[in-house]
Amino acid sequence: MAYATRCSHDLPPFFLLSDPAFVARIAANLALEIQIESTTTARARDVFFRALPVVYAGRPVASGVSGNPDAADAPSTLTSIEQAVECVAKGEARAVVTSPIAKSILYKAGFKHPGHTEFLGELAHRHYGGDYRAVMMLWSQELAVVPMTIHIPLSDVSKRLTRELIVESGEIVARDLKARFRVENPRLAFAGLNPHAGEDGALGREEIDIIAPAIAELRARGVEASGPFPADTMFHKAARAKYDVALCPTHDQALIPIKTLAFERGVNVTLGLPFVRTSPDHGTAFDIAGKGVADPTSLIEAIKLAGRMT
Repeated sequence: MAYATRCSHDLPPFFLLSDPAFVARIAANLALEIQIESTTTARARDVFFRALPVVYAGRPVASGVSGNPDAADAPSTLTSIEQAVECVAKGEARAVVTSPIAKSILYKAGFKHPGHTEFLGELAHRHYGGDYRAVMMLWSQELAVVPMTIHIPLSDVSKRLTRELIVESGEIVARDLKARFRVENPRLAFAGLNPHAGEDGALGREEIDIIAPAIAELRARGVEASGPFPADTMFHKAARAKYDVALCPTHDQALIPIKTLAFERGVNVTLGLPFVRTSPDHGTAFDIAGKGVADPTSLIEAIKLAGRMT
């Protein structure tokens, strides 16, 4: 992360919210040639051009052993996310870029949300007022996808996939593609839930009773929506050229194709919030933590996309 490296990636100025002593210890353990400077949000931009600016997030990292997650570190993780949103709300930063979190460890410390996305929705309410429904979009140059249901069992999808959920998701996606990505007339393509999109009801009626009526309602509201299409034919090159984003009923329907096409370059973008938030599209990878072999490309792309979106 030396100055030359930052310039070579053309990254916008950023600062890290963490425990400076922890960051310095990790850099030393990995023998990284990096200058780390503890600073404030007001001074971070100037520091960026000579060192990695680290702003103390308010809690020390208690353990911080690479590859060995410890519930004692959960408070510092959650505090850094809270502080990041607060910085944006105060105008001290333009966007939030988060790293992967280990939810199983956070749950031991009382974390009550299914994931980052839902937690950020609560923080948006805390700092901006009003109610926000966060929508997760995975973005790459090749493909953008939205899972309309996320971290729930497959057996619960039919119960959670309502007409209201689809319409609300579609409107949020269309609005933010216009506002954040400058897509003048976003084209939304919807996947069916069942094989062959239900085969005219022979393999399930969700497409007929729920998804198709929701698409019709979105069209009536001025959103260019199409489908439902069989998920197995939506993601080849010719099909992708016909839409700007694919919305899928299930988590894996959406994430498998983008992680196949752009695993190293995909970015998790949270739509529907009053601020920009991006993140790498991968998990914590504790099996390689501290070994210096992780690919930083997705995080680099997340930082660059946050800069472009703001």
